[in-house]
Amino acid sequence: MSLLNSRRQFFAGAAASVAGLAVARSAMAALPEPVYATSVDTAPPLMPTTGRPYNPVVTLNGWTLPWKMNNGVKEFHLVAEPVVREVSPGFKVNMWGYNGQSPGPTIEVVEGDRVRIFVTNKLPEHTTIHWHGQRLPNGMDGVGGLNQPAIPVGKTFVYEFEARRPGTFMYHPHADEMVQMAMGMMGMWVTHPKAKHPHISEVDRDFCFLLNAFDVEPGSKTPKTATMTDFNIWCMNSRVFPAIDTLNVRLNDRVRIRVGNLTMTNHPIHLHGHEFLVTGTDGGPTPPSTRWYEVTTDVAVGQMRQIELIADEEGDWAMHCHKSHHTMNAMGHDVPTMIGVDHRGMINKIQKVVPDYMLMGERGMADMGEMQMPIPDNTAPMMTGTGQFGPLEMGGMFTVFKVRKDQKPGDYKDPGHYKFPEGTVAREWTGGPLPAVRPKASADTAPARATAVKPSGAAMKH
Repeated sequence: MSLLNSRRQFFAGAAASVAGLAVARSAMAALPEPVYATSVDTAPPLMPTTGRPYNPVVTLNGWTLPWKMNNGVKEFHLVAEPVVREVSPGFKVNMWGYNGQSPGPTIEVVEGDRVRIFVTNKLPEHTTIHWHGQRLPNGMDGVGGLNQPAIPVGKTFVYEFEARRPGTFMYHPHADEMVQMAMGMMGMWVTHPKAKHPHISEVDRDFCFLLNAFDVEPGSKTPKTATMTDFNIWCMNSRVFPAIDTLNVRLNDRVRIRVGNLTMTNHPIHLHGHEFLVTGTDGGPTPPSTRWYEVTTDVAVGQMRQIELIADEEGDWAMHCHKSHHTMNAMGHDVPTMIGVDHRGMINKIQKVVPDYMLMGERGMADMGEMQMPIPDNTAPMMTGTGQFGPLEMGGMFTVFKVRKDQKPGDYKDPGHYKFPEGTVAREWTGGPLPAVRPKASADTAPARATAVKPSGAAMKH
């Protein structure tokens, strides 16, 4: 199947032209038709057919917004609207987003491009868009009331500016921000360099995604927008593991991964099996002299981090937030710790009064990874996902970085489970017991002596 046909199937189609819309410049031609996407799968890269060439990104469980060239200007059309996002199979959440999805589509341009973005408001309240991290005229910055009037319900505004510097950016509202961002209104923006840049390497694969979080009570569908810290659904691009797609690369590919954080807390993103360099931040590409190798980088609230590595270790490598509660999916924060509590003689008595009562947590919570117990409607099970060796006991902000020597260039399909070479998997020891080896005390080692001195008299006065 050709790339063009695959993208035609991915997009749900274009909506009809919106009539009676107010635009800021009467000299512009017809409003470009908005393009929508409804699939939750990772779309293939959108290869540029007009304008300056560039190596496109792949948005994890997302897609890139097509544009129309109008007299040398790239025109995009974003529609802010209520959407329903499938966070995992069977778990759907009422969100606000753009063009049928939350997060909205990634916008890709090239340094020096003149861009024009039409924004149509189909929300039940006014909105704006702030182009997070961009250098642009003050009146295009998107802060409602400060440097633009808010976009009323049913109206279309237009933003126009030059993409002045390459880097990884975001977009989100700056109007009723607490509610609108908590409902999922956000998206990524990537500006590619127009020429070879001293601080930007050419890569074989370029991925991007946003970290976002929601507070959705089990059985409900709409996030609680007043929540400040007690979130229970931790996502990569509004998907939770095991419903997050994997990052599939070829052995020895140079890989770039761009991560933005629009949650209410920081996330230490950790990659197994490889070291990486932080090659870009909110401020743009980092000079090589400032970089050092890491296996974990902290992405704070409102920040972007761009990491690069050589995928030179074949296998299925975990990539996740290192805050353990963020890889749990929906969970109860008031569950008591039952480790070490002896239920013998008690469990039968409790079940006579509460027949559905189950023993849980007496020896830790690992059993939750294997249990398929009933859960409330419309929520995600906790600690699920199964690999070739059994339950992963993970959820939320977790995915897998898959490196294969036979993955073809430009092929992003999931290659399946890794085939381990013989003798390379940790296994049970079946030999005899190992002898205990303890260091011998040295003959000239004197026992340590300590003397406690209690203050008295003036020393006790403050």
